[in-house]
Amino acid sequence: MSLIDEIDKTRIPRHVAIIMDGNGRWAKLHGHERSFGHENGVTTVRQITEIASQIGIGYLTLYTFSTENWNRPEAEVHYLMNLVVTAIERETPDLIKNNVRLTMIGDTARMPQYARERLEKCIALTAGDTGLVLCLALSYSARWEIVEACKHMAREACEGKLNPEAIDDKVVAAHLATRDMPDPDLLIRTAGDLRLSNYLLWQIAYSELYFTPTYWPDFTQDDFLRAIVDYQGRERRYGMTSEQVESKNIDHNEQNI
Repeated sequence: MSLIDEIDKTRIPRHVAIIMDGNGRWAKLHGHERSFGHENGVTTVRQITEIASQIGIGYLTLYTFSTENWNRPEAEVHYLMNLVVTAIERETPDLIKNNVRLTMIGDTARMPQYARERLEKCIALTAGDTGLVLCLALSYSARWEIVEACKHMAREACEGKLNPEAIDDKVVAAHLATRDMPDPDLLIRTAGDLRLSNYLLWQIAYSELYFTPTYWPDFTQDDFLRAIVDYQGRERRYGMTSEQVESKNIDHNEQNI
């Protein structure tokens, strides 16, 4: 039996977020420059997008370039921008063919104009697709996102459009870059580091976390499916007891009969 046959089709995570880590270390391990790792990482993006779409995941968010990455050597930053744009342009016809809609979140105003405009064109070309939503977190960090949300709410409050006493978690979520997406059910991080690296900190409050030592260029479709199987073996309690979760599931199933 293949791994895909082990997947419970009734418990597919709606949203999977991934920290794609290890490109540089993988390249060094193989005696190459960091750019070689990034190039091979693009191949992994294509493969994971394909399998995510195949099993019915609704949203796939990839940590593509963080705001902290702007501190890397200028030559590497320039290379990464070109790589992302070129790869997305190359893949756009297949995204359309496979009904995948492209979007992006982040402080894109910091991106070079050529990169932002070319990516926006690809986003526009896939806007009518109704399958998997592939979200690129570009020039993104969770603290930047939360600060921006606070600024927007403060402006609305000053303009009399928002009562500060009415601000709750739903109002905050409505001001985040991910307001049009559900929170991730599962967060995957490759390459062995056990940290969140300023990624979707608000949204992953109740996400299941999956860490693997596998470097991103070596992360296969089977590795992704293993993460899904592992996720499906967990009990998501959201602060409740196991008994409460079981009772809630029974009530839900009876309503669907």
